[in-house]
Amino acid sequence: MTSAELLPTASWPETRRAAAGLISTRRWATLGAVLALVASTTVGLATPAVLGAMVNVVTDGGGDAQRRVTILALVLVGVAVGQSVLGAVSNFFVAQVGESTVADLRERVMHRALDLPQSMLERSGRGDIVSRITSDVRLVTRAVGEAIPVFASAALTIALTIVGLGALDWRFAVAALIAAPIQIRGLQWYLKRSEPIYRQEREAEGERAQQTIDSIGNSDTVFAFRLSAAHLGHIEERSLAAARLSLLATRLRTRFFGRLNLAEFVGLSAVLVVAFVLVRRGEVSLGAATAAALYFYRLFDPIGAVLGVFDQLQEGGIGLARLVGVTQIPRPAPTADPMTPSDSSITFDDVSFGYDDTRAVEKVTLSIPAGSHVAIVGSSGAGKSTLARLVAGVHDPQAGTIRIGGVARENISPSNLSIALVTQEVHVFAGTVRQDLRLVDPDADDSRVLDALATAGALDWVEALPHGLDTVVGSGGHALTSAAAQQLALARVALLDPDILLLDEATAEAGSAGAQDLDDAATRLATGRTTVTIAHRLSQAERAELIVVMEAGRLVEQGSHTDLLAMGGTYAALWEAWSVGRVRQSR
Repeated sequence: MTSAELLPTASWPETRRAAAGLISTRRWATLGAVLALVASTTVGLATPAVLGAMVNVVTDGGGDAQRRVTILALVLVGVAVGQSVLGAVSNFFVAQVGESTVADLRERVMHRALDLPQSMLERSGRGDIVSRITSDVRLVTRAVGEAIPVFASAALTIALTIVGLGALDWRFAVAALIAAPIQIRGLQWYLKRSEPIYRQEREAEGERAQQTIDSIGNSDTVFAFRLSAAHLGHIEERSLAAARLSLLATRLRTRFFGRLNLAEFVGLSAVLVVAFVLVRRGEVSLGAATAAALYFYRLFDPIGAVLGVFDQLQEGGIGLARLVGVTQIPRPAPTADPMTPSDSSITFDDVSFGYDDTRAVEKVTLSIPAGSHVAIVGSSGAGKSTLARLVAGVHDPQAGTIRIGGVARENISPSNLSIALVTQEVHVFAGTVRQDLRLVDPDADDSRVLDALATAGALDWVEALPHGLDTVVGSGGHALTSAAAQQLALARVALLDPDILLLDEATAEAGSAGAQDLDDAATRLATGRTTVTIAHRLSQAERAELIVVMEAGRLVEQGSHTDLLAMGGTYAALWEAWSVGRVRQSR
């Protein structure tokens, strides 16, 4: 997978507008956070001034010096308490705004991701979208919860501290600003080099996630064809690419902090020199000089924090841009003139489709009567799954036309036709069995749910679960076998009751005890509706009314099981090879 295949990433102006739109719905909470932050920072800056006043009291002496120092000490305690309280209020508002904003963004991304065209997800790979809704959301959450509050507080502290230095004597402020060019130049140097590295790092992690998912998700095929070493090599290659970018970012941060340390040394030296000269001339008091030095010393942490969290802000910014990019993917335009099919018959008229430069389906012409059960067989890569995806609308034909009920596929609105595509890669959703099934029909009552389970052949084992329909399955719940998971998927189809059912090796449990049960369930689901089965086992094809044989993307044979065996062609050869293998497995 190349970067060009990844889902889009929003530009910085688009990202800023999206962030502003999310925050604009929380104006009062944002205003409260800003006011509390300003108050907390302002109170905290009183500490150097009070300490400077203490120095003046001690150096001036006098009979009431002890009392005045005690009062100033109590003021310091009050400053600390006030800053803590205001800081807690500020943190509360920041957390409220930040967490709710990230939650809204996460929901928007999830809603759009679940509605993305299947063809787009197949091109980009699942790893890219998974990394966005996991890693990128985590980076944005960390930036909002940690980096942004630190940055805002530190930036405000810096600005008010410079004002405080100027209030003591304008020359202190000038001396403090001597460090600014070094810091600004260092920041420019860092941002110029780090931004593209962080972007490449996020993309590399998406590619690594995709390769890992592909390898693990197809582990049976990988092992069967002895491709483990090659797949491990691909994972290692993508992992090393991500690791190299991470190390490069770390080296940049180390050099960046070295520049910050130099700026602190230069700035503090300048303030101390100016303080020495002014005190020596009698133009400022020793307490004012002490306050100026403490003010600048207090700048070390906020300046370091502002510049130090830039890496988190950049990572969060890149993550936010990737998330906003998902939400901005244009939705498919609604059918301009939707038409209703007369029935669920399917007609391929000289249909062709390919991936990149490879033709997967080549000039296929085929008629599937309404309500019939058709099996498509052929060797791996013959174009069987592509044909099913063309019917489902995952892909659009590059040539030719697909008609359903006499209407071109692109002129049919989803509301006028229900098509269910079930693949071998089924998923058990976290929740109860009842909730898992009701995803397709939230209003379904228990009687319909039980009927659907009976159709899928799952009713007996579901009733035997500890809590029946209320048993929690999926992640963290009751573990299900692969056959049971496929039966739940078939039960969802039964509850959906589609016009057309596409089974892309959805019952491919070869060698398992539940294989026959799955085939029986598929047969029951096929009754009374147009069904296309991508047959993994030829026993599935034997049950079909019509068998279509494909080779290299072309339709080479079609007919009933008996007729094709009598022809002695491709299907007969496949049947003989499969029968021999079945006999060997049974021994």
